[in-house]
Amino acid sequence: MDIAVEDPDDPRIAVFMGLRDHDLRRLREAPGGDMEGVFVTEGLLVTTRAVGAGYRPLSVLVDASRDDALPDGFPDAVPVHRAGPRVVQAVTGYQTHRGALVAFARRALPSPEEVLGSARRVVVGEAVVNPTNLGVILRSAAALGFDATLLDPTSCDPLYRRANRASMGEGFALPHARLGSLPQGLAPLREAGFRVVALTPAADADALPDLAATIGPQDRLALVLGSEGPGLTPETEAAADLRVRIPLALGVDSLNVGVAAGIACYALGRSPRAGDDL
Repeated sequence: MDIAVEDPDDPRIAVFMGLRDHDLRRLREAPGGDMEGVFVTEGLLVTTRAVGAGYRPLSVLVDASRDDALPDGFPDAVPVHRAGPRVVQAVTGYQTHRGALVAFARRALPSPEEVLGSARRVVVGEAVVNPTNLGVILRSAAALGFDATLLDPTSCDPLYRRANRASMGEGFALPHARLGSLPQGLAPLREAGFRVVALTPAADADALPDLAATIGPQDRLALVLGSEGPGLTPETEAAADLRVRIPLALGVDSLNVGVAAGIACYALGRSPRAGDDL
């Protein structure tokens, strides 16, 4: 259903306002905000993966010059608002070069217990506040054999536009849930029989390859990652069953948390490899 839009103040496209302002979008999409229950994707690939994961599209803002910005089979009943560059830039704060922005309905979050029921490998985030870093973590987890992501209350939204753009939409198929504040929030993991592994650059932690050599694909493992810069809180690190580090060259003290997550997910994940019995 195509609709021409010529006014950036048109209320029909208000859902796309302020996409570059993280704080504004967080408030609008939080419980009680005017956009509660909505998230936005950008570009054909990410939108295709959101639709494939079963999320329901609500509205589209598309570059009027593009005829190939939506996936095949996109529901005809969804309003597609076609606007020129001036309107798109006024609404979103930037010119859309990926063709379309799509607003989707969120789903109710499952409980940690539901997410953990059939999982064997999970990533846990504490104060992962940068959406790009979180997106890289989600993409690595999905690609390398992790089953779910659990986040503390201070970590950012995994459905935020910059997060799903960085993950290339791979995070949509990865179940996620919210834990209580860590370290107390680790209780559901322990009750489900997960071994809690804290990733840290500390020199006295065990080397990641040593742990990887001792685990099998059916072992239950929770990889806990902290914020860029400060890392895990001392309390959460102390509450882990094991502390592991990625061995680094002399003079390098740490890695970006997204990069570190990719390495750790490769070492500890359940991606099919020769000799694995999944």
